[in-house]
Amino acid sequence: MDRGTQFIGQSGPFLDAVERASRAAALRRPVLVVGERGTGKELIAERLHRLSPRWGEPLITLNCAALPETLIEAELFGHEAGAFTGATRARAGRFEEADRGTLFLDELATLSAGAQERLLRAIEYGEVARIGSSKPIRVDVRIVAATNEDLPRLADQGRFRADLLDRLSFEVITLPPLRAREGDVAVLADYFGRRMATEIGWPGWPGFSATAAAQLEAYQWPGNVRELRNVIERAVYRWDTPRQPIARIEFDPFQSPWRPPVLEGGVEARAESDAPVIGKAVAAAANGSDHGAVNDLRAAVDAHEKAILEFHLARHRYNQRATAKALGLSYDQLRHCLRKHGLLEKTAG
Repeated sequence: MDRGTQFIGQSGPFLDAVERASRAAALRRPVLVVGERGTGKELIAERLHRLSPRWGEPLITLNCAALPETLIEAELFGHEAGAFTGATRARAGRFEEADRGTLFLDELATLSAGAQERLLRAIEYGEVARIGSSKPIRVDVRIVAATNEDLPRLADQGRFRADLLDRLSFEVITLPPLRAREGDVAVLADYFGRRMATEIGWPGWPGFSATAAAQLEAYQWPGNVRELRNVIERAVYRWDTPRQPIARIEFDPFQSPWRPPVLEGGVEARAESDAPVIGKAVAAAANGSDHGAVNDLRAAVDAHEKAILEFHLARHRYNQRATAKALGLSYDQLRHCLRKHGLLEKTAG
């Protein structure tokens, strides 16, 4: 089974979106695909191309968010030699590469104002000019664009050209999020699970336990189908008894007792060579503590010191030498602190 082009689902909203894409495929008009991340916008773009009369011609994809503003126009329209620093030879743009085919512009809302203006002219007149050239080049390109932004709202705010939006929105296909696709979670989970089981050589497919299936249905899936695929494939390959239904689901792969703590303002606490960990941790606690509630300074300091020791002991699997190094202490200094807080027996255990 092709990993990239499968359309799996049976819910009404999902089938309506696929049907709308199938009907629009035969036309050469622009299509705008809207949806949250992971809903399958790329698959819809490919469907629009493969079911169109252009199916034998190129399908060229450009992620507009993946390039800096200074390069996006050169990528779209090409450039002549010497047009800017580093342009040692002429290069065709994505419009020329997609001639007679389809150009898929992902993350459309990130286009700069200049690129939006040139894109508008290319759509309206069917001509592009390479940067550094005044000679227009005729192109026959069908535009499919995708975004997870509210483009009409951005246009009202002046952040996206309203006239460009008018030309791109002949047909707008809005993909439903997975949480709105009733019954599709189970279908997709079974599909991804079977595929992963085959990939790792399981003798059969045991399915999911009732509890695991209920967890999958109850989850809101902010990453949609892409997130679901990762969760299912991870659950399958981590399951050690392939003849029993999978009963353990982990939604957050970053969940760990060793996960780096977050300081106030969202900055991760990282040990640096010129900043002792204890000093940074004390400063972080001081910034976030309720100082008015402290009526015994010595007890409060001791409690905080003990908490730091316990955290780093656990982080380094109770290896005292590794813990001492992480805290900027000598081995004897760490032993003294552990003895002071009654933690020596814990580390010995």
